[in-house]
Amino acid sequence: MAYFDKRYHAPGTAPGTLDTPAGSAYFTLHLTDYSAERFEEQHDVPMEAARAYLAHDTVTWVHVQGTPDAELLTQLGELFDLHPLALEDVRNSGQRAKAEVNGDQVFVILNQPLPTGAGMGAAQLSLFMGAGYVVSFHNGPEDPFEPVRKRLRASGGRFRARGADYLLYALLDLIIDQGFPLLEAYGERLDALEDELLEQPSVSCLGELHAVRRDLLALRRIYWPQREVLIALLREEVPAFGEAVDPYLRDCQDHLLQIMEWIDAYREVAAGLLELYLSSASHRSSESLRWLTIIATLFIPPTFIVGLYGMNFDPAVSPWNMPELQAYFGYPAVLLFIASVFGVMLWLFRRKKWF
Repeated sequence: MAYFDKRYHAPGTAPGTLDTPAGSAYFTLHLTDYSAERFEEQHDVPMEAARAYLAHDTVTWVHVQGTPDAELLTQLGELFDLHPLALEDVRNSGQRAKAEVNGDQVFVILNQPLPTGAGMGAAQLSLFMGAGYVVSFHNGPEDPFEPVRKRLRASGGRFRARGADYLLYALLDLIIDQGFPLLEAYGERLDALEDELLEQPSVSCLGELHAVRRDLLALRRIYWPQREVLIALLREEVPAFGEAVDPYLRDCQDHLLQIMEWIDAYREVAAGLLELYLSSASHRSSESLRWLTIIATLFIPPTFIVGLYGMNFDPAVSPWNMPELQAYFGYPAVLLFIASVFGVMLWLFRRKKWF
C-alpha cells in the first residue's frame, strides 16, 4: 500500500494550473436534470447542451466519473463559474476533506474508502453546489452514486421536489454511510482473529492483525477530517442551503461520529489482540524454556556420577582408588542410583507444579 497518495504539481507551478499527463485522462460524464414533475438523464452530453439545462427551473446534476482532462475542467469551470484553485484540487487527487463557501457556491471534498488487495485506498469526491445545480467528480474506478439515481428515478416527487442542497446531502450521506459495512467486515475479521489467537496462534495471525490495524488507521485518516466538513456546513451561512436540510446534515454528522467511535474501538481491540499474541508467544517461549530447564536439571546428577566414575584410577595401586569398581553388582547399583535420582527429582518438580 502506498502511504503517500497525493498528486501534486512541481514546486513553483502557478496556482490553478490544470495539466493533463499523457494517458492519465479517462472519464465519463453523466447529466441528470429533474424537478417534481420531470426527470431526464443524459450520458456524455457536450457542455453546450448542458448549458441549456441551467436555464430551466430544475435541479441539474453533472457527474464526472474518472480522471477528467484539463479541457473538460476548463469548460465546467466556465459554465458553472468554478474557482481555478478548486478545479486544481479536483485534478490533484489526494486532498484533505474540506468545505469552502464562496458566495452562493459550496465546494466540498470528501474521500471514499476503497478496500484493495494491497490495503485500504481512497477515492476523492469533489462537489460543487450552487443555486439549482450540483457538479460532482469522483476519481474511483466505479460510479458510487447509482443508488441516488435509482431513488430519483423511483421518486414520486418527494426527492425530486427538493432542491440542490438536498441532493448534496444525499451524496455526502451515501459516501459517509459506506463506512458501516466496511466496519462490520472488519469486526468479523477481528472476531475470527481473536478466536484463532485463543485457540492456536500463528505467525499468519500477526500478519493479518497488522493488515487490519493498518487499514483501520487509513480509515481514521479518511473519516477524521470529514467531521470538520459537516461542522463547517452546519455553522457557515450558506445562501444555497435551506433550513430544512440542517436536520439531515446533523443526522449525517451523527453517522460520522458513530463511524469514528467504531474505528477507535476496533483499533483498541486490534491493539489488545496484538498484546494477546505477544503474550501468547512469550508464554510459548517460556514453556519451551521451562521444559528444557527441567530436562537439563534432570541430567545434571547423572552427568556428575558418570563423570566421577569415568576417571581412570587403578584400584590395584591403592585401596582408595574407587574400590567400589570391584563390586560384583557395582554397575547395576549405579544405574539404580541414577534412576532413583531421576525419580526423586521428578517427584519434587511435580510437587512444585513445574509440570
